Amino acid sequence: MKIIDAHVHLIHTLAGWGAQGELRACGGGKAVWSTGEVIQMIPPVLGENCVTPEAVVKLMDEHEVEKAVLLQGSYYGFQNEYTWEAMKRYPDRFVGAAAYDPFCLQRDRIRARLFDDHGFKIVKFEVSTGSGLMSYHGYVDLFGEEMQEAYRYADERGHVFVLDIGRKDAMSWQIEALRKAVLAHPGMIFVICHILAPRPGEEDALRNGLGRLALPNVWFDFAALAANQRPEPFPYPTAVHYLKIAKEILGADRLMFGSDLPSTACRDTYRHLIGYAMDSDVFTAQEKQLVFHDTAEKIYFGRR
Repeated sequence: MKIIDAHVHLIHTLAGWGAQGELRACGGGKAVWSTGEVIQMIPPVLGENCVTPEAVVKLMDEHEVEKAVLLQGSYYGFQNEYTWEAMKRYPDRFVGAAAYDPFCLQRDRIRARLFDDHGFKIVKFEVSTGSGLMSYHGYVDLFGEEMQEAYRYADERGHVFVLDIGRKDAMSWQIEALRKAVLAHPGMIFVICHILAPRPGEEDALRNGLGRLALPNVWFDFAALAANQRPEPFPYPTAVHYLKIAKEILGADRLMFGSDLPSTACRDTYRHLIGYAMDSDVFTAQEKQLVFHDTAEKIYFGRR
């Protein structure tokens, strides 16, 4: 079956920023934080210092992935222009989300370029404490003044609002504040990344979080779910168990496959990142059609 990958990142210039300061490429697919910590960011199959649309399309073609949703965050550095260029170059393969910092003094000019000039219909906010908004601004209330203004702006324009709120126990993991935002904007589509990023032993928190956010205008991708169980190897039984919980609480029609390329492919193959869920017993054939293609087609590609 054809697949839509609902969570992929392109990198023109690796210029990340987060809790450890600046993140810059240092060769061999690696990057170094300002603290001196070196991490593997890009697998050889996708490049050394950047991830081009051509490299991603090639990998997609090798795995019967028809389309991909290009998301962004400060982990790699915002890639708005590069994402827009990729969408124009490959309109049948990519749709992308814009990203911005709501605290920028020229926020309105930035948004005018992204949403008026470039025509983005999706906005992505990574607010996590490791490499998102709260990694360099500190605590931000997800139902506070700045975020409420961002929700209103997106809602008025019919945008899809994508959020990565990080992991349990982080100050960004604000389930109740996010629930308030969703309830305040019942006509806007929200997509929550990583099904709340559960790690081993966090079943109760996952059940509670998903239950509170199981609302009519909320969908979830499960990008990096397998990676978050490391060092557990393929076929990732804990990740499969968490997918069963998500299906039980949300329904298969509220879930979307995502890989979180490129970093997740540093630890395992793209085939395995797809296969642990595709080949499991979690979803029926009809449900797989929704999870791996049709829902993302409706939520993301149907709005261009």
